[in-house]
Amino acid sequence: MKLVRLHVIISGMVQGVFFRYNTIAKARELGLKGWVRNTDEGKVEAVFEGEEKRVNEMLKWCQKGPPASRVDEVKISFEEHKGEFNSFERR
Repeated sequence: MKLVRLHVIISGMVQGVFFRYNTIAKARELGLKGWVRNTDEGKVEAVFEGEEKRVNEMLKWCQKGPPASRVDEVKISFEEHKGEFNSFERR
């Protein structure tokens, strides 16, 4: 089992549509650790750590988002797994 870390910045209609709430629910469902937050620029930023297969599933979800959202762009950065998180939280 390969552990990976994914950092994403999501643009579009992603604030005020429960994007963070749904991201937390999906990440926890997949057993991922990390965090999600809104940025001052109207985007959503998140870091996910966990099994590669599950992180990739989370990435696919982020590219669509919850029903009320509209995702225009997802900036993706795979990084070295650090194992620094105990859970998945909102920041």
